Amino acid sequence: MGVPAVEMQGLERVYRSGRSTVAALAGVTMAVERGEFVAVMGPSGSGKSTLLNIIAGLERPSAGVLRVDGEDLAALDEAALARHRARRVGMVFQAFNLLPRYRVVENVALPLAFAGVEPAARHAKARALLERLGMAARAEHRTNELSGGELQRAAVARALVADPAILLADEPTGNLDSASGATLIGIFEELNAHGQTVLLVTHDAQIAAHAGRIVRMRDGRIAE
Repeated sequence: MGVPAVEMQGLERVYRSGRSTVAALAGVTMAVERGEFVAVMGPSGSGKSTLLNIIAGLERPSAGVLRVDGEDLAALDEAALARHRARRVGMVFQAFNLLPRYRVVENVALPLAFAGVEPAARHAKARALLERLGMAARAEHRTNELSGGELQRAAVARALVADPAILLADEPTGNLDSASGATLIGIFEELNAHGQTVLLVTHDAQIAAHAGRIVRMRDGRIAE
């Protein structure tokens, strides 16, 4: 299969508060192959979101090895981690994290602006993605004019605009009604069918059932 999209060995993340410590991750070893659709399930506090944050380069592990697209993230300085976030991973958050004062097309194009792509090219690519996701008619609208389902589609477009090796989604259906959630998962399935690697965190077994593989976590570990 070649180099996995994500590979981790003995991954740990320990938070310290005064004299006490909490192990959010306590030795996670797993791999996500290129083109896989993997769902990570587990109770609140099991380490699911911490795992995504570390893969995204938003946090650093306390110990262990993590390679994304073949590169060891521990070896990257802050500037290289910023490039990793901009180019190698796309992240879809439950809260959308779109900027309300900007048009939808500007929100989607934002990662390309950070990557130094000139405005005409980045807006053209953003519009193409919005059209693919059925959002072409909303490109010029402000985000406060969108429904919950439209906001999530815009968030997916923004996550995909830099052609990331892996799409990370943290409880992406949590703020959606059942119909919008089903539509969003259908989009993930379609993307995966075209070769996109997807790693999805969810507490919903019905959502996880759409993935090709389910990984269960408990107490910062992979549950056997």
